[in-house]
Amino acid sequence: MNIRRSVAALSLCAALGAAVGAAAAPVAVADDSPAGRSEGLYGAKDPKFDGVWRQSLALLAQDAVGVTPAKSAIDWLTGQSCADGGFAAYRADTSKACDPKKGEFTDATAAAIQALAAVGGRADTVEKGIGWLKSHQNEDGGWGMNPGGPSDANSTSAAIGAFAATGQDPAKVSEKGGKSPYDALLGLQLGCSAKAAERGAFAYTADKGKPVANELATASAALAVQGKGFVFETVGKDRGAAPEPLSCADGKGGADGADGAGTPKDAAKAAEAALAHLSRVMSDTDMHLKSALPGAKDQPDFGGTADAVVALAAGEHSATAGKPLQWLQGKNSGAAAWAKGDPGALAKLILAAHAAGANPRDFGGADLVQQLNATGPKPEAAAPGGESDGKSEKSEKKSDDDGGVGGVWWTVGVCAIAGVGIGFLLSGRKRRQL
Repeated sequence: MNIRRSVAALSLCAALGAAVGAAAAPVAVADDSPAGRSEGLYGAKDPKFDGVWRQSLALLAQDAVGVTPAKSAIDWLTGQSCADGGFAAYRADTSKACDPKKGEFTDATAAAIQALAAVGGRADTVEKGIGWLKSHQNEDGGWGMNPGGPSDANSTSAAIGAFAATGQDPAKVSEKGGKSPYDALLGLQLGCSAKAAERGAFAYTADKGKPVANELATASAALAVQGKGFVFETVGKDRGAAPEPLSCADGKGGADGADGAGTPKDAAKAAEAALAHLSRVMSDTDMHLKSALPGAKDQPDFGGTADAVVALAAGEHSATAGKPLQWLQGKNSGAAAWAKGDPGALAKLILAAHAAGANPRDFGGADLVQQLNATGPKPEAAAPGGESDGKSEKSEKKSDDDGGVGGVWWTVGVCAIAGVGIGFLLSGRKRRQL
């Protein structure tokens, strides 16, 4: 993988950096790291199930809002990599080899790739991770949670994000069977033959029984079919209209741009249909998603709602995204209590605010960035005031310290404390179909 920036781009960023240097000079951040935590790891809770996931989201959120993560935090995540390039959910003893058949996960690997690509300096690990994803792609073009497992929407979406984050076209990733990740995802979308309330939604997997609409899968896939990962560049446009739902005149098929079952043929139409479904569902529940986990109580899904905000913003539906974002910021929503002390949850809210053009340093009166920083090692630096104008700053990512001239990653969406961007939100734990 050869991901370079041109000399001209370097010169431009240098010029821009000089122009804004006085206004965005880094300031030290206090060290509020909880005692007893593994050096470099964010969060004090047991990392057994989500260590790599929450660490990846934390690094991405910090980088997106102009915070330079601590070297120890980046080293921790890099050290979790297995010899073959994959990542487990968490490795308590990194001297022990990973189990390549069941100990490594697509979601964890994809999230780590995106985070390490964003912060820079770890190109070798990023390249090995990309190689791991390619070697474990299923014949239908998708990925399962574990190597060889049936393709599911969430894991496939996370993998798409990893390729997008490293400058590769996901549509051209076809290692087995000649099918791309988009082929796998589009095969999981429900079309005009489904119930009216489920049209445009995505199923988690088609492995067992009839596909069933799943909101977490829909939020993940709605972002991925746009070819975007957790961090993406936007142009700040808003289409000015709500997402376009499927047009199912006869209730069975024949929709414009759809196949015989009324399922969109292309990724753009698939994204619009999924976003329309999410908007419709949230409009019926005070602008939030409800938990879709088996056996869960009738309660809000804060992470899923944040993911939906990101997907809508990525589709240039900022006005529509603003409604669930406003709900998340509300004091009565419970989102603040849900995220308190949890780096993964805080990162999701930060990324949602960032994507929709809001200020995560004033999220319903709370400074989410400060709260996230307090859950881990002291960041190297943070731009004073953060994103006071709701935009992000582009910054050039350096080449890998030990990677030579190959594998240089650059992150889009960071040259002027302005902007919007992220990507998504997926659950870091095992997800089953309803």
